[in-house]
Amino acid sequence: MTDLNAHSTQFDPAFVLIRLADVERITGLASSTIYRRIKDDPSFPKPVPLSNSGSRGSPVGFVLAEVQEWVRLRMSLR
Repeated sequence: MTDLNAHSTQFDPAFVLIRLADVERITGLASSTIYRRIKDDPSFPKPVPLSNSGSRGSPVGFVLAEVQEWVRLRMSLR
């Protein structure tokens, strides 16, 4: 097994999917706030379905570059 962090520079953030826990760490938001932002904030990154299931609780990921851009936008507004 290879260490993803050791080779992370070879991955384009526009094509890297991260999970909710990573979004929480990057944004500093709780999961309930993230879900509220997905629903109410058009600027917040939308989740990418990771399965064909449309049921509640089905796995999702977020595009790393979109999350990073959202954080940059928030920082520029201060």
